[in-house]
Amino acid sequence: MSDDSHLPIEVLRHSAAHLMAHAVLDLYPGTKTGIGPAVETGFYYDFLRDEPFTPEDLEKIEARMKEIARENVPIERLVLAKDEAVRMFEGLGQPLKVELIRENGDASVTVYRQGPFADFCLGPHVASTGLLQNLKLLSVSGAYWKGDERGAQMQRIYGAVFPTGKELDDHLKLLEEAKKRDHRRLGAELDLFSTNEELGGGLILWHPKGARVRAIIEQHWRERHWAGGYDILFTPHIGRATLWQTSGHLGFYKDSMYSPMDIDDQPYYLKPMNCPFHIEIYKSRMRLGTVYRYERSGTLHGLLRVRGFTQDDAHIICTPGQIEDEILRVLDFSVSILADFGFTDNKIELSVRDPKNPGKYCGADELWCRAEASLVKALETRGYPYERMEGEAVFYGPKIDIKIKDAIGRHWQCTTIQFDFNMSERFDMTYVGEDGKEHRPYMVHRALLGSLERFFGVLVEHYNGSFPLWLAPVQVMILPIAERHEDYARALETRLREGGLRTGVDLSREKVGKKIRGAELQKVPLILVVGDKEVESGSASLRVPGQGDKGAVDVARFLEKAQELDRLKSLVVNF
Repeated sequence: MSDDSHLPIEVLRHSAAHLMAHAVLDLYPGTKTGIGPAVETGFYYDFLRDEPFTPEDLEKIEARMKEIARENVPIERLVLAKDEAVRMFEGLGQPLKVELIRENGDASVTVYRQGPFADFCLGPHVASTGLLQNLKLLSVSGAYWKGDERGAQMQRIYGAVFPTGKELDDHLKLLEEAKKRDHRRLGAELDLFSTNEELGGGLILWHPKGARVRAIIEQHWRERHWAGGYDILFTPHIGRATLWQTSGHLGFYKDSMYSPMDIDDQPYYLKPMNCPFHIEIYKSRMRLGTVYRYERSGTLHGLLRVRGFTQDDAHIICTPGQIEDEILRVLDFSVSILADFGFTDNKIELSVRDPKNPGKYCGADELWCRAEASLVKALETRGYPYERMEGEAVFYGPKIDIKIKDAIGRHWQCTTIQFDFNMSERFDMTYVGEDGKEHRPYMVHRALLGSLERFFGVLVEHYNGSFPLWLAPVQVMILPIAERHEDYARALETRLREGGLRTGVDLSREKVGKKIRGAELQKVPLILVVGDKEVESGSASLRVPGQGDKGAVDVARFLEKAQELDRLKSLVVNF
């Protein structure tokens, strides 16, 4: 058997998707096959079948996949005329494949075959199924054919595959850890936020504790921007259709916008972006605004994919001579604020044009070259390693993306810095240069944290709900041992609150051990236990979750130390 350790993981994943479809058709004849791509975390395949797949079905499918892998079935690449391929899949009883071939196939198409199974596919694939031994099926969910809610309801089975068993085991452990950190579960357990189908999918209800953390994030964001010389503004939530026609959103983005509302016989749209409003203000720099985008119901995912969200987008409008300094400034600012929240291991990508398809992009070639050079110079000036992403630029300009790395090694898209050669033309933006003539300004979009909802969800999972002291919704919980200690506990709560700490007191009649456990489950970073000795001495017994009992502390010194940790935005509690 050949070694597959040198193969790109995407090839293994795509081949495993074919192997899964092969196994499904062996076990459940008559199932219709859809698409089966490799994805970032593994692979999936969509199936059309009347009966839902059960967990027991997934076990059978996985077992059959491993059997076929052990048989080491060769995988053959065929090149067929389009009509011949259509007849082939009609004969196999696969109408969805016939549809895909007719829509996407050229005069000749490629088909990959392994034993009785065949699939319309560009490839490439591994040489034989024997290279797909280390796999695991994970889950099944619903999906629409071609992502269209009017299409057939498919069943999507997800799986993972790796070159070695150890890599698979490590990945499965990572998935278990990610499941423990799932922000949707922690959001409910810690009473941070909720969603409700009666309210509508993708709309978030912020509970008091979650709202407190969000307010702390926003206030820190504002203070950093004010200290950096920026201004903040707010814009309307709706705009006339003519505004979105001028901006191009109705032409390029309409599917992600909600249906218009009629006001004074004029169509108005909920804003999907803030750009046009910021252009109208022109001289202001930094902006914070709530936007609304239509996401298909199947893509909604807690706080990470919502329909109404607040994004910290900025639009920097400057002269060509200012652009390099401005890019460097915003890059430094972005990296600095991400570090405030504990994100210092970042992956940076530079997205540029596809050199083979220059017609896909607006703006003169000279502008693209100058813009790309400005981004490269900023990255290289600071010595940031980056990956060049050919063809990943948006149609209106190149961009820098910063992906933060969380505590268990996952990367999350956060900051984006994008050139825009489109808006200044559409809105006829000009400035008067030193020569007294009008010139087009440069325009740069910048989102730092991105969607605050999504960033909050990432924070929850990164810290597993145990926020640093400065972000914690409740920083200190006071636990009186008995009823006779409650007056002292209340007085202590008042003192700490007046000192600026977010403090609570547990006045339940539970035993102190259960109170401690409850405070730890609520991820409170500092716990003070008070009993007879503490009342008599005017002290408190400190517990720090994960560090244990710290013993008796002087209240004044405790307050001073906690205030210092909070003021310094410390990421670690060190008493």
